[in-house]
Amino acid sequence: MRSALRRTVAVIGATAVTASLSLALSSGPAAGAAIPKFTMPKIFGTKFQPDPKHDFSRLTPRRDGILRGWVTRYSNGYAVYEPIRWVRDEHTEGYFAGPPKGRRMAYRSRVAPGAKLYSALNCNLRTFSRLTVDRRGLGNKPCSRKVRDAYLKQGRIPSMITVYRGRIVKIQEIFRP
Repeated sequence: MRSALRRTVAVIGATAVTASLSLALSSGPAAGAAIPKFTMPKIFGTKFQPDPKHDFSRLTPRRDGILRGWVTRYSNGYAVYEPIRWVRDEHTEGYFAGPPKGRRMAYRSRVAPGAKLYSALNCNLRTFSRLTVDRRGLGNKPCSRKVRDAYLKQGRIPSMITVYRGRIVKIQEIFRP
């Protein structure tokens, strides 16, 4: 009787360990895994962020980290994005610009289902309502998934794009004066 009880307990314990292990392995960044702290690039940097090991002949995800960039296309859960830089101008305060024509510097990543958009304009893309930025000029108001998707479809909005495990997990809009 005791040996039968021990075997039953051993089987139940092994099943619980297997279930918890498969759950841990299947969980990704969208399932609540903590995103590490990445080094924030200069918000108004005047040079493109280097990525010497990336093969720009193919549209593939960027390495993990934060990219100062903008989304150029979005469909079916995938975003194509490219780095941007701040260009000083003698007639204005300046503007953001992408790579010159003919220079391929684009990436393509899936947008994680739980990816957050932090807007600089109170999650309102059509009209200026009120600023929701931190002291650095980055958006700090989390928006809904519907607003996030509309933002990505609009395209060419300067942002800090966080990529983790090949997916976009966070987008912070940069407020432009």
